[in-house]
Amino acid sequence: MLDHIDLTKLIFGRLTWDAIPFHEPILLATFAMVALGGIALVAALTYFRVWGTLWRDWITSIDHKKIGIMYMILGLVMLLRGFADALMMRTQQAIAFGDNAGFLPPHHYDQIFTAHGVIMIFFVAMPFVTGLMNYVVPLQIGARDVAFPFLNNFSFWMTTMGAALVMASLFVGEFARTGWLAYPPLSGIVGSPDVGVDYYIWSLQIAGVGTLLSGVNLIATIVKMRAPGMTWMKMPVFTWTALCTNILIVAAFPVLTAVLAMLSLDRVAGFNFFTTELGGNAMMYVNLIWIWGHPEVYILILPLFGVFSEVVATFSSKRLFGYASMVYATCVIMILSYLVWLHHFFTMGSGASVNSFFGITTMIISIPTGAKIFNWLFTMYRGRIRFELPMLWTIGFMVTFTIGGMTGVLLAVPPADFVLHNSLFLIAHFHNVIIGGVVFGVFAAINYWYPKAFGYKLDAFWGKCSFWFWFVGFYLAFMPLYVLGLMGVTRRVNHFEDPSLQIWTIIAWFGAVSIALGIASMLIQFVVSYRNRHALRDVTGDPWGGRTLEWSTSSPPPDYNFAFTPQVHELDAWTDMKKHGYQRPTSGFTKIHMPKNTWAGFVIAALSALVGFGLIWQMWLVAGIGFVIMMIAIIVHTFNYKRDYYIPVEEVVRTEDAYTKLLSSHV
Repeated sequence: MLDHIDLTKLIFGRLTWDAIPFHEPILLATFAMVALGGIALVAALTYFRVWGTLWRDWITSIDHKKIGIMYMILGLVMLLRGFADALMMRTQQAIAFGDNAGFLPPHHYDQIFTAHGVIMIFFVAMPFVTGLMNYVVPLQIGARDVAFPFLNNFSFWMTTMGAALVMASLFVGEFARTGWLAYPPLSGIVGSPDVGVDYYIWSLQIAGVGTLLSGVNLIATIVKMRAPGMTWMKMPVFTWTALCTNILIVAAFPVLTAVLAMLSLDRVAGFNFFTTELGGNAMMYVNLIWIWGHPEVYILILPLFGVFSEVVATFSSKRLFGYASMVYATCVIMILSYLVWLHHFFTMGSGASVNSFFGITTMIISIPTGAKIFNWLFTMYRGRIRFELPMLWTIGFMVTFTIGGMTGVLLAVPPADFVLHNSLFLIAHFHNVIIGGVVFGVFAAINYWYPKAFGYKLDAFWGKCSFWFWFVGFYLAFMPLYVLGLMGVTRRVNHFEDPSLQIWTIIAWFGAVSIALGIASMLIQFVVSYRNRHALRDVTGDPWGGRTLEWSTSSPPPDYNFAFTPQVHELDAWTDMKKHGYQRPTSGFTKIHMPKNTWAGFVIAALSALVGFGLIWQMWLVAGIGFVIMMIAIIVHTFNYKRDYYIPVEEVVRTEDAYTKLLSSHV
């Protein structure tokens, strides 16, 4: 009997039927909808016989373009989940006054706001920016792929499996109730004895490995694989921002890995890194998490600064004003992002001298950011501006991000921060820069590069509907929070006693509904555009009159991107090609060496998720067996040398002739 009990505990650990939330009607309804949707999806894929294509052309693909598209799809799927959490929070706050407790119990509400923050930062914003960099950077620098194609596939699936663990917490167990940064002692084993924090730790550890390896990959790609003639100061601004972003990733994410490992050891093995026993210190966690966390903010926004630079130059029909100053400003932001982390906890007793230093550095970092705004404005000045969808999102960003920047400088003043830090004012500021900067930037990029990826433009009507719903909805949703924050209303509150506050929360709810309509409009835009793709198709390969090298290929580009290696002479490489004539070799073509697809990235990442799930529930036998199988899969893949093939010369010549016809209208 004892042996049976021990074996059961080894297999199932803390996992019991009580972990299934049968007592939560909202979760049960959500689970039913997800299950029905999953069954319908599987049935559709089976009916149309696309499983083979899905596995062969997407899941096992090492083509940076397909991986970039899959990152974007992951970001869109998780956006729906993360925004559903936000809408529930706004609804709860709009109705929970006085005797009305609302529809979310405190236990559930705390999980929702934690999951919302984690999902939006790690599994919406990060996949979006990583997907953009994956798709665009090799095309902009004239490379056939990233430096390590298999690593790219593996990185994507590690990020996806981290997201899968977060989603699993919705139906098996629960998620953390600590806020998205999981400060101890609340995240310690005494404050959170359930599995919520463990879900948090292992989902971020698995996804963090994928992000870190992707950063290494893209740095190597940009440093070593640029086309001949593309010196550092001839790289497109988006490539510069991608380089600085990935340097920040490589420098910052190991800190996150280390601090989460220490928190896990505190919880599982009785260590005392962040507890007062035996000399531990919770403030060490706060310092470490923000040494990662503030560079993370710039990891998110820097690539979008590059997007806005590309969009403004293209739709103003001018060269980007102040290219060198943009590059230097990006590098300065990258460095200064490591000297401002403490402004996130001015209120925690670091002392006047320390607070003053970090307040000053925070104000200084606003200078290169402001310089970028002026560069974009001067690029637009006297330009032939076309108000296409990417330009609308860019102008919306410039207005919204400037407001967020000004409120950020206000919060950089320690005395003001003492008053506003734990209020809804801070929530409004953070969303002001993240939505106004990152989200608007991602949507500008999607509309800008979608024709390059799929060969047809997105529908303009539904795109404009999405823009205006988002733009108006943002101001309705978050300007009231500035007012409430100045009135002293604290964040993370799910019930209010003062009925005079309700009008502001109701206005914010209407803003959230408007944003929901914006998301719905974008989904409709994708469907309508696909149905009308033949009418929206662009036969030139260059629908916007782009200025950089990625537009010199067909739309969509072939697997190998460039049939011959382009020669770069000017900063705006494609503009230079169009100006001086599209020169291509007429002989000397050779076979193109291409790596084959691989099963290993998906399989190893899936086994990592299994190991993570076992560690979350202390299913030691499952975790151990999963780890052993994962190591075997890694070894098998390592010794699998037959992963290459060659595209014949005839195909290269034929494709190059097609390029000439596609691009003839631009020469």
